[in-house]
Amino acid sequence: AAVPAGPDLRHFLRAAAAGQPGPPPEQPPEPPPEPGSAPDAPKVYLETYGCQMNVNDTEIAWTILQKNGYARTKELDEADVVLLVTCSVREKAEQAIWNRLQHLKALKARRPQAGAPLRIGILGCMAERLKEEILHREKLVDIVAGPDAYRDLPRLLAVAESGQQAANVLLSLDETYADILPVQTSAGGTTAFVSIMRGCDNMCSYCIVPFTRGRERSRPIASILQEVRMLSDQGVKEVTLLGQNVNSFRDLSEVQFQSAAAPGLSRGFSTVYKARQGGLRFAHLLDQVSRIDPEMRIRFTSPHPKDFPDEAIELSMTSPYDLPQVLQLIQERHNICKQLHLPAQSGSTRVLEAMRRGYTREAYLELVHHVRESIPGVLSLSSDFIAGFCGETEEDHQQTVSLLREVRYNIGFLFAYSMRQKTRAHHRLQDDVPVDVKKRRLEQLIATFREEAARANAALVGQAQLVLVEGPSKRSASELCGRNDGNIKVIFPDAELEDAADGGAPGRAQPGDYVMVKVTSASSQTLRAVPLCRTTLSRAAACH
Repeated sequence: AAVPAGPDLRHFLRAAAAGQPGPPPEQPPEPPPEPGSAPDAPKVYLETYGCQMNVNDTEIAWTILQKNGYARTKELDEADVVLLVTCSVREKAEQAIWNRLQHLKALKARRPQAGAPLRIGILGCMAERLKEEILHREKLVDIVAGPDAYRDLPRLLAVAESGQQAANVLLSLDETYADILPVQTSAGGTTAFVSIMRGCDNMCSYCIVPFTRGRERSRPIASILQEVRMLSDQGVKEVTLLGQNVNSFRDLSEVQFQSAAAPGLSRGFSTVYKARQGGLRFAHLLDQVSRIDPEMRIRFTSPHPKDFPDEAIELSMTSPYDLPQVLQLIQERHNICKQLHLPAQSGSTRVLEAMRRGYTREAYLELVHHVRESIPGVLSLSSDFIAGFCGETEEDHQQTVSLLREVRYNIGFLFAYSMRQKTRAHHRLQDDVPVDVKKRRLEQLIATFREEAARANAALVGQAQLVLVEGPSKRSASELCGRNDGNIKVIFPDAELEDAADGGAPGRAQPGDYVMVKVTSASSQTLRAVPLCRTTLSRAAACH
């Protein structure tokens, strides 16, 4: 699963422990309207739930609608069309949508008295999974569009204008929206997210993603590089490459690389599908993206632990060219963040087998050790964990607790198991761990994670860290907030700072600036620091 977006980790852990879906997520900043847009253009209000892929999908949908004469509004009451981009990864994610629809039901009932009827649409994974129920439940929803049907939104809305319901949830084997370049930025234009692939082939037994987002397919590298260059030209200082399984990326658009050998897997890992030959792989993409702008940080999420092989890649059978693997690139390139997301899901080999993860506890730990040896000074590791999967015993649970202690992650995403229809677990396994036991185990995992993350972050106290400024702290206008290379939040006073890069006059740091700080204290989720100077990414790398 991709890393959750919206509220910060503290909210996610608190909400997960309480068994609550939480409030509607924060909405991404609005792009400016197209110059010359018709004043009477229909207004669309977009609301996003779930993972960062859904945030990116929201911008794809908006780009398509904008080109078809729609305007975007931040005000729900003035919208002609309300579109909810939804998540199906857990039951509570879907319940949040049903609850939101009840609020919209009252809004829609009042609208005919004031003018044109309000049109409501459900987009994304929930649309794919529950099309019939969504359309028939109280006849509230006008359009339903799956993740591969956003190009069809103008037609679906036109059908809805005639008073009919309309749906398209067909999954595609090749849709990547490669020709649509959404500019999805956050933190005041400092960071952006670029989708590099869609779908997933891993078929983990608990996961609904292959059934809601379809088979894996990758964007052509050329279109990704075009988007990253555009973001660099706009002043974006950090790009995150997005996908359900980014390190299995495979661009088949270049004919000369069709015969490239299939890469190996991490030592001790296996997969349920046969590795495919041909195409440019993730290491090649990462290599090219990192060369675009030396002042732009590069992150990626979410990888699968199986896809970190050691061997160099041979791109062509006729013209061999050895390319460093992903871990080597992270170690060598100053602008690729020294941070990895390694989703474990469980610390029990028996549960991992039931999940069809393709590795044992021992193989996972060997990979963690390999990462830390390959990337000296790797700043942070993050992971996903599921509490109370089918058949999980107390001993299995304690093995997950011990894995949290042994690895000591800086960032974690932990949830109680939620059975999803269509998955292998739904067909073959029993959801036999009681809800109260899931809740207790989740609370223990969260407590253990926080304890170990606090220890891991405490090791940074006294150290200098390079922080990319995102903006003012939410809690104090006199402080700034940003993230270090390890993606850990850093808070520090907003003060006049010398510029180490050009020796110019002192000034205050702005969003998008790099600031060197000294860490003074740490918690499980935040570092506090004092600022030392403004600098650049390249200069900071040269000084270390």
